[in-house]
Amino acid sequence: MTRPRPFRVLDAYSCIGGGTEGYRRAFGPDCHITGVDIEAQPDYRGDDFHQGDAITFILAHGHEFDFIHGSPPCQGEGAPTKGTNAARNKAIGRTYPRLIAPTRAALDATGRPYVMENVAGSEVRKDIRLCGEQFGLGVLMHRYFELGAWTAAQPAHPKHRGYVRGWRHGEYREGPYVAAYGEGGGKATVDEIRTAKGIDWSTDHLRLREALPPAYTEWIGTAFLATAALDGRAAA
Repeated sequence: MTRPRPFRVLDAYSCIGGGTEGYRRAFGPDCHITGVDIEAQPDYRGDDFHQGDAITFILAHGHEFDFIHGSPPCQGEGAPTKGTNAARNKAIGRTYPRLIAPTRAALDATGRPYVMENVAGSEVRKDIRLCGEQFGLGVLMHRYFELGAWTAAQPAHPKHRGYVRGWRHGEYREGPYVAAYGEGGGKATVDEIRTAKGIDWSTDHLRLREALPPAYTEWIGTAFLATAALDGRAAA
């Protein structure tokens, strides 16, 4: 008897695979997850990894997958970069890639269901907003998800329990959440980020800061399966 092939997932701009781990939990151990990132990721969590340009890889191979996740770099997308810090960045010649639109075009060209994630202020369509408080995590880390070729209902967003720990506007505040970005000023240590995000396979401070909490993509994957089950696209 021929064994059904695994459900194939592509994690584009994968970093260390925070998103990959969440999809593993949602789709089960028999799924096969491939990561692609412009930088080497020795701590990548999935089954296969390709170092290279994510858009090029999606255009060449995206049609081979059953579900695609994309997290284009967010450094040029947030409100501070496009607003308060724009003049300073221009003065020092600092630029950031704006990859949401070309990533969307590549994803649409595959004909496969996908999700594209980014920060507030970005150009991703705000179909779903997820927050660490929804999952009892030690980070808030609001992220928005654009759903391609499928839909899901927005989950409830619970009230935050307090502040993010650290200095803000000259005042130091304690709180139940840590700032998993930057260094100093009360921001989270490596161990604190690992605990707060639920990531236990890396100790790389920068990549831990960049990684999605697996709980986010576990929710996305579970929501996709619920939708897929209704139209016959559920994973085997």
